[in-house]
Amino acid sequence: MRQSNTAGSDGRDPEESKDADLKERAQEFLQRAYRLQMSGHLNEAIESYKKSIEVMPTAEAHTFLGWAYSFLGDYDSAIAECQNAIELDPDFGNPYNDIGAYMIQQGDLDEAIPYLELAMNAKRYATPHFPHYNYGRILERRGLWFEALHEYKSSLDLEPKYTLAKDAFYRLQALLN
Repeated sequence: MRQSNTAGSDGRDPEESKDADLKERAQEFLQRAYRLQMSGHLNEAIESYKKSIEVMPTAEAHTFLGWAYSFLGDYDSAIAECQNAIELDPDFGNPYNDIGAYMIQQGDLDEAIPYLELAMNAKRYATPHFPHYNYGRILERRGLWFEALHEYKSSLDLEPKYTLAKDAFYRLQALLN
């Protein structure tokens, strides 16, 4: 008796193959959107991020779409996209930090802090120095200079080449001397 083979020609289950194809297509739109955004073509980037999300929603695509909105000064839409990202992947640190940064831009310092703390403790985050720098900005604005120095130093401990944290640390240190 002959058994039917449900695997595709590449040996993968057809559903796995379809998911892999969708993921690849979504990634292509995401990469295209990023290139467009970096070259200043924000509206086209936003459309490509949206296409990536239509193909396969990911926390990364929502976060980067939010980032594109922030370039336009549309912080409400940026925050909403980051919240979508968090719903998809609560372990991904970028959207927490980004929400905190957008809230700082809007002057909502108290509301930003919990998001920055979540970013600092995120399980999956390639740039954990960002929330320390952003938290330092809040502390500095409040006149808590030694605490701000500590956060800038924490940022530099994680990424010694992070220019914004380095500049803030040395500027504030010089003011205190």
